[in-house]
Amino acid sequence: MVNIAVLGHGVVGSGVVEVIDTNYGHIAKNLGQAINIKRILDLREFDVPYSYKFTKDFDDILNDDEISIVVEVMGGINPAYDFAKKALSRKKSVVTSNKELVAAKGAELLKIAKENNVNFYFEASVGGGIPIIMPMHSCLAANVIDEVAGILNGTTNYILTKMIRENMSFEDALKLAQHLGYAERNPSADVDGHDACRKICILASLAYGKHIYPENVYTQGITDISLEDVEYADNCGCVVKLIGRTKKLSNESGDILCMVSPAFISNQSQLGVIDDVFNGIMVRGNATGDVVFYGKGAGKLPTASAVVGDVIAAAKRFKTTESLTWEDDGKNHVVDYKTTSVPFYVRCKGENAESIICEIFDDIEFLSRKNKPDNEQAFITAELLESDFDSKIEKLSQKGIEVINYIRVLNY
Repeated sequence: MVNIAVLGHGVVGSGVVEVIDTNYGHIAKNLGQAINIKRILDLREFDVPYSYKFTKDFDDILNDDEISIVVEVMGGINPAYDFAKKALSRKKSVVTSNKELVAAKGAELLKIAKENNVNFYFEASVGGGIPIIMPMHSCLAANVIDEVAGILNGTTNYILTKMIRENMSFEDALKLAQHLGYAERNPSADVDGHDACRKICILASLAYGKHIYPENVYTQGITDISLEDVEYADNCGCVVKLIGRTKKLSNESGDILCMVSPAFISNQSQLGVIDDVFNGIMVRGNATGDVVFYGKGAGKLPTASAVVGDVIAAAKRFKTTESLTWEDDGKNHVVDYKTTSVPFYVRCKGENAESIICEIFDDIEFLSRKNKPDNEQAFITAELLESDFDSKIEKLSQKGIEVINYIRVLNY
């Protein structure tokens, strides 16, 4: 029998208990032995049949030599980081769904796990129930990963889907997402892109072997997206999605592009057809080409499923998984995004806007929408350096043209 402890009895923690209880026999058959939740750490009181397993003292878990795996589903950095570090140092494997912890402390915790010949697993930290971490470091190990891009946040994808399909304003779609429990009362982590940023940092770190810190990654959310932008996207066969992306640039320094932003992408593309609360992650390998992982990116049972899958994997292994690793070499490997190139969608207004636009930009495609005001123009540029695009936008402003919004156009 494998004895484990669960840190936190919230949505995911209670889901872990439920999955192990519901699928007890099936899990035991797959693993070859049963999983027993011996302890659950939480400061709150719960009226549940297994209340006798609760403790408020982490030392009850740390000092119990029968507990070989610790499941951290508390969220946040503190005290999760301290608990995970102590558990690994006591030769207990740690499984977590905590994307904030992995994005900030992953390299250090992986190193501690290796030093103690145990494992630090975090499949559920990206994509909820979608398998992505294990496929990247195992199934796709024969590939050089050229690029990873995806819809990494179900809440923002739900909001954008409502705007696209039902002509719902951002504000109304957000309120509906909150009412349905998809968005928190304070939705900043989702709508401002921070959640997606942490996830793409984890994927970039795994893909390229260097720890990528969220604070080095340009992050833009969806709060400025309007129904007008959605209509113009439709006019050119696109949809608006929040995309996290990372790419190894072909230079000797090994620099990495890593960023999160809204984007126009084809409404027929692999990511463009992903709607509602679903996530989709595209991994572009030099041998496989594009591989897309799709499913519910959050939720109690999908996330708990990924956590329990990691528990089973940890129970089967008697040493550190060497392929699941990256290092922090003290350098920032993320390039300045202003030195990279993409096409842009631009929406602006002003007198004689069309002729002024044509003076400043070369090779553009004008867009239209129903009930477009006479003084409003929208267009898509050719591929431009981000820094050059900024200069051209400044020239528009100097000539009296108000730039209302601009969005990158990506080929996914």
